[in-house]
Amino acid sequence: MESVVGVAAWMSLKFHLLFSRLSVRLKQLLLMLIDFALLTIAGCAALWLRLGDLSGGVERFWQAFALVPFVAIPIMARCGMYRAVIRYFDYNTLWVTVKSLTLSLLVWALVVATLQLATPRSFIFLLWLTAVPMIAGSRFVARWVLRQASPFGFSQKRANARRVIVYGAGSAGQQLINAISQSAELQVVGICDDDKDVIGRVIAGLRIFDPQSLVAKSEQLQAEDILLAIPSLGKRRRKQLLASLAQLGLRVKTLPSVDQLAGGAIEISTIRNVNVADLLGRHEVQAVEKLLDSCVRGQVVLVTGAGGSIGSELCRQVVKRGPAMLVLLDSSEFGLYQIDQELAQSEEAAHIPRVAILGNVQDREHMERLMRRYRVESVYHAAAYKHVPIVEHNIVAGLTNNVFGTLAVAEAAVQSGVKNFVLVSTDKAVRPTNVMGASKRIAEMVLQGMAESQSDNGQTRFAIVRFGNVLGSSGSVVPLFERQIAEGGPVTVTDPDMTRYFMTIPEAASLVLQAGAMGSSGDVFVLDMGEPVRIADMARQMVYLAGKTVKGEGEDSDGEIAIEYTGLRPGEKLYEELLIGEAVSETSHPMIMMASERHWDWDAMQAILVEVQALIKTNELEALRALLMKAVVDYQPQCGLVDHLGSVAETVTDIAL
Repeated sequence: MESVVGVAAWMSLKFHLLFSRLSVRLKQLLLMLIDFALLTIAGCAALWLRLGDLSGGVERFWQAFALVPFVAIPIMARCGMYRAVIRYFDYNTLWVTVKSLTLSLLVWALVVATLQLATPRSFIFLLWLTAVPMIAGSRFVARWVLRQASPFGFSQKRANARRVIVYGAGSAGQQLINAISQSAELQVVGICDDDKDVIGRVIAGLRIFDPQSLVAKSEQLQAEDILLAIPSLGKRRRKQLLASLAQLGLRVKTLPSVDQLAGGAIEISTIRNVNVADLLGRHEVQAVEKLLDSCVRGQVVLVTGAGGSIGSELCRQVVKRGPAMLVLLDSSEFGLYQIDQELAQSEEAAHIPRVAILGNVQDREHMERLMRRYRVESVYHAAAYKHVPIVEHNIVAGLTNNVFGTLAVAEAAVQSGVKNFVLVSTDKAVRPTNVMGASKRIAEMVLQGMAESQSDNGQTRFAIVRFGNVLGSSGSVVPLFERQIAEGGPVTVTDPDMTRYFMTIPEAASLVLQAGAMGSSGDVFVLDMGEPVRIADMARQMVYLAGKTVKGEGEDSDGEIAIEYTGLRPGEKLYEELLIGEAVSETSHPMIMMASERHWDWDAMQAILVEVQALIKTNELEALRALLMKAVVDYQPQCGLVDHLGSVAETVTDIAL
């Protein structure tokens, strides 16, 4: 038996090598010759079925019989049968084959009737029954030979390909299995599904098994990866399923959601690594179109910090809402160039007038000039220094940019008659333990004070939108963990009990656009961030889903990836909050709340700003921090001063290098 298989494999490989060297024209000609022979054989078979004997049949009906391939092949060529790639012959191509053969035989019957050639009346039906299986079957046989005898061969593919189990036997799973069958990198060794009705059935020669036996089956089949092929899964169910799959010690990959696939074909390239958004299991609420359009459609929109994580996503979503013009501003030349080029290549942004401005939000004259020049109507202020330890080491720069940059843009907006001004804030502004959080809270109070100081018919409406961490933003732990896992560890976590709120960047930007259209001037909006996530648990799951084990945990105490706790960095706290007080009310959007929080009136706020500016000029950091604690009542520094430049009274020798 083994010798027969070996000979078959050798012959298949020889056929593959010979066929692959032919030009396209020669391949098409070869297929036509094969079809000519098969149609002749099919005609003989049809006559034999009709007459039971070919001794006199061919002589009586030879003219009609001989016309079959001469009529059919040109029509089959016209229908595109010889343009199809045999290696990728599928059921859609099979349907084309059936239609072209049916049309060919109908035309043949019309020709025979016109020429009044002798032929049995049932011959056309019998010919269709014999020709279709022969022509279609020849394609499937050729496809099997070409795939199995490709350069990676029978045994070599089994040896080198990663052995995978496909979780999901639905339409997506079947398409994925078909795509993998054409790949040299992967080999499906098992299929499982939750649906009891399909368990025990066979797909691609593999029997579908119950997920309850997944542990035993993965060991028995020596699987290396699990591919989750159920794009219709809800967020919460996906999270639960991924959490259970993570315990298997196999690398887990998944198909995108139904919305992300958007009807596209499922191929090897659509398989992606599990990302942290899959682990959050957040329930995304449908956006309110009216709110998305309110401050954007038909208006000139300015996005500051356009090259940053949130700013760039705001730009992407703004262009989808049909603004009259989009103005991008950033102090980073590279960041501004990147988002400008991305939008230039986007079909959605192609018809939207767009201008990229290089500038600093602290330059009020520059801001006012550009707002007047382009008649800006809505501003989304996302420009800020947000990295906690960096700002803690650079207090003056952090305060100047976050506080006085916001003040400059807001004053320029008022002077230029801007209608809507939305500040992108942070949960770190709530009971801050760091300068970054304190600076953002002061920026919030600046806008609250300015809103109150305006008369009832003030032109500019100020809105503040506060939310937590966004996945994939600059400085996020997620890409750091991914890089550390890829490098073999260790994965560094500050504290075992540290928790954070997380949201995807697109969701955060969408909610910013919607919240900015709500309420009256000076309102603080808080996004529903869901449940807080333990950073250590996130790191652990990311390790497991990468097919690795954690050192010192589970049965395998050796493990592959260590998790190291490095301690809190300057300014960090174990958990974040979204509300300062308890006064919170619902809005028309289920994921947006409105907070009512105390703040200084505009006169008192202006006096504080004057003091802050004076202390910044003299670099008196101790006095500056004391003033911040007075201005932001709930500010409690987590550490001593760690500013890299130190106070004016310090000398170089006093600074620990």
